[in-house]
Amino acid sequence: MILGVIADDFTGATDVASMLVRAGMRTVQVIGVPEGPPPEDADAVVVALKSRTCPAPQAVRDSLQALRWLQAGGARRFYFKYCSTFDSTAQGNIGPVAEALLDALGSDFTIACPAFPENGRTVFRGHLFVGDQLLSDSGMREHPLTPMTDANLVRVLQAQCRGRVALAGHPVVARGPQALRAHFDALRAAGARFAVVDAIDDAALRTLAGACAELPLVTAGSGLALALPAVYEAQGLLRPDAQAARLPAVGGSAGVLSGSCSSATREQVAHWLAQGRPAYRVQARALAAGEDVAAQALDWSAAQGETPVLVYATAAPEEVRAVQAELGAQAAGQLVEDCLARVAAGWVQRGVRRLVVAGGETSGAVVQQLSVQRLRIGPMIDPGVPWTQVAGRPLLLALKSGNFGTPDFFAKALAQVQ
Repeated sequence: MILGVIADDFTGATDVASMLVRAGMRTVQVIGVPEGPPPEDADAVVVALKSRTCPAPQAVRDSLQALRWLQAGGARRFYFKYCSTFDSTAQGNIGPVAEALLDALGSDFTIACPAFPENGRTVFRGHLFVGDQLLSDSGMREHPLTPMTDANLVRVLQAQCRGRVALAGHPVVARGPQALRAHFDALRAAGARFAVVDAIDDAALRTLAGACAELPLVTAGSGLALALPAVYEAQGLLRPDAQAARLPAVGGSAGVLSGSCSSATREQVAHWLAQGRPAYRVQARALAAGEDVAAQALDWSAAQGETPVLVYATAAPEEVRAVQAELGAQAAGQLVEDCLARVAAGWVQRGVRRLVVAGGETSGAVVQQLSVQRLRIGPMIDPGVPWTQVAGRPLLLALKSGNFGTPDFFAKALAQVQ
């Protein structure tokens, strides 16, 4: 193993794994911190945690346990992966986890860069943009669990960290890896522990990857992962595998589950409905009233025959806020996640072998319900979203971050593995 990755949610884990596979690294994703040795046939192993929204001490504890497991497996470099929209709160969990990993590795400096230009996430003058909008003006300002109302990443990260957070701006990044590495040395000498790094395009990420070549730990979104394998190849650590993304074909039927309420997922649900495809809506109020909505959804699905169906809880922000006001944000989310996970289990029991899941929390609930422990990463559907195969089982999963994918993502994903 060359690289050990610790991801703070399940869709984020498949996102970063997809970038590594695209660049020729044989990559396996494990769900939670497993027991036993890591796989021997992987260049990179991604540990998928559900630590983005849990209490910070738990996130730190789980991340350190993942680090120890990866160290025992021989990983030479480490990567803490978070969302390209820097999802967090004033208390963390990005800062506390990053500092704990630095301490455990005996290191005093690392970078922070959530940029993923291919998906419209860029950093300029320390501010995160989603397309042409500042993060604080995007749909992320209405996220039900981690609303992002400040686009200044230095300010956001500093609020979560003990150590000082500095900026490595575009002018120095544009001068290349050596200049950026020298800038890091100067920031470190001045007492900085983190450098938020500007990245407006893939060339900037390649520069950053070169400048970070010797750092024990990097913290980033998934964009940086596409640039790192070339650095490892230049160092003689990696021989890229052109077949790294190949997965076996599976039979059976297909289905889509959507728990995300992000603007991208709302478009994807609307596109599915506009095409007249079958869909069943899950409502938190019905779940709170004690209705067995999962059983109802499964009965409805069975009546559709072999036609791929969508079961969704996706709703507009104002409706989400109203439900959260009645039931509580955590309670409402948990009801929906549990219901969709039960639907997934029922589908698989009835022969569904290709399953698309939209939303990080929903994906986490589904893989836990299905007792998934390891995923082999396959071909990309859209940037940041690959198909995966459950190790040892004829079951393909596409775990999609709520913010990713084109409007026709659901149908496109299913068509790719017919």
